[in-house]
Amino acid sequence: MSGPSDDPMDDVRAIDTEVAHIWMIRTFLKHADESEDDEDLRDIVRDLYDFILALGPLDDVDDPAVYLKMARKKWTKLRKATELYEEIQPEVSGHTNFVMAARSLRTSVNCVGKILNVTP
Repeated sequence: MSGPSDDPMDDVRAIDTEVAHIWMIRTFLKHADESEDDEDLRDIVRDLYDFILALGPLDDVDDPAVYLKMARKKWTKLRKATELYEEIQPEVSGHTNFVMAARSLRTSVNCVGKILNVTP
């Protein structure tokens, strides 16, 4: 996605697609053994969940403007959680799963940012 579309509901659907990816990354990190001993990693998991929960399910969207406003409101927290994960990931684990989770998270967050027309 290159940026906001002419139809706000298209933007909501596009963000929801990225939220599905963010959910899977969150789930992976939440259940990783490394999360038991790393407070920063647990904070990242909570911040990802906070973004997801704030937006809610796609089927519950009655007003795309409200959804997009909430996504913009939570954007900074999502971006900071991503930056923190990218920073600590090499210390947490160099395993390919963690490396790919960082790349996948960055890709999804960048896509959300483009849709919202905010700078990373």
